[in-house]
This record gives sequence, C-alpha cells and structure tokens, in this order.
Amino acid sequence: MIRLSKRMSSWLRHHPEAIGLEMDGAGWVRVDELLAKAAARGQAFSRAQLEEVVAENTKKRFEFDETETLIRARQGHSIPVELGYATAEPPEVLFHGTAQNTLTLIWRDGLLPMKRHAVHLSPDKETAVKVGSRHGKPAVLAVAAARMHAEGYTFFVTGNGVWLTDAVPAEYLREVPALG
Repeated sequence: MIRLSKRMSSWLRHHPEAIGLEMDGAGWVRVDELLAKAAARGQAFSRAQLEEVVAENTKKRFEFDETETLIRARQGHSIPVELGYATAEPPEVLFHGTAQNTLTLIWRDGLLPMKRHAVHLSPDKETAVKVGSRHGKPAVLAVAAARMHAEGYTFFVTGNGVWLTDAVPAEYLREVPALG
C-alpha cells in the first residue's frame, strides 16, 4: 500500500497529467477515472485498495467527497488548486519540522511555501520531529500562531490536522529541542 500511496501523492498533488487525470479547481478527480487511467497505464489497483489507502494512510493525505465518487489530496500540492478550507483560529503555538541545514535560510527569510501552496504546520512537536527527520537531522521550530493570527495572518486547518498559512516571518519563530 505504501507504493500505491506514493503514486497517488504524485498524481493527486503534483502530476495528474502523468496518467491523464482531469482535476477540477479544488483538486478533485473522479474515482472511476483514477482507477481507469491507472489501469490503462499498467498500474491497476482496485476500489478496495484505494479505500484502504485513504483509510489507513497514517498521514491521512487523501479524502473522498461525501458521495465517495471524488477523491483528492488534502494538501501539499505543487499545482494550482483551491482547496476551499475555511479560515480557523490556531492554537497558541504550532510547530514546523525541518532539517538543521535549512535554519540559516529560515532565520533570514522565515518559513516559505517553497514548491507548495502553503507552509505546513503541525499541532504537536512529535509530528514536526518526524517531518524534519525526513530531510536530515531534524530541527523543530515553534510558531507563535496565535500572535500571528492576532496580527492579521490567516490560518486554515485540513481534515487531517495539518495547519496551513501563506508564510511565517522569522520574528514568529523560535527553535525548540527536537528531542525531549
């Protein structure tokens, strides 16, 4: 299922054209189209396997619409999509995991979305450590989210608990120990 999840991430977040998917402006694709297009390119999987990936993916990256005829990635797109999440008031502090070797740029420029639509923030330090570990020796930054919100910054929260904002200026960041 991990391989299927990775393929779905690529198709639904970055390269729908790789298998000829037609994605709407909010990132939704028809489930039957996803299954058919994958099969036509020799990468077939069943509806049951798709449902298992959506249900069992530890990061809850994918979601069905209420009719379960459409599917999309919840966040992390590098292609233009309007996910339609409502604004939300963040908790006092959110966290961002990154690699130690990126800190110099972050202290200079703040957190930027880079190739994504938004900066991704975690509600807990443990998740941020996991994210940072994917990129090397982890560094964890605490984000003064409530202060940012009070000063006019907008936040959104996805159905899998990832917080999104356009950018985080360095003045709202402080490093916290990755362990302990």
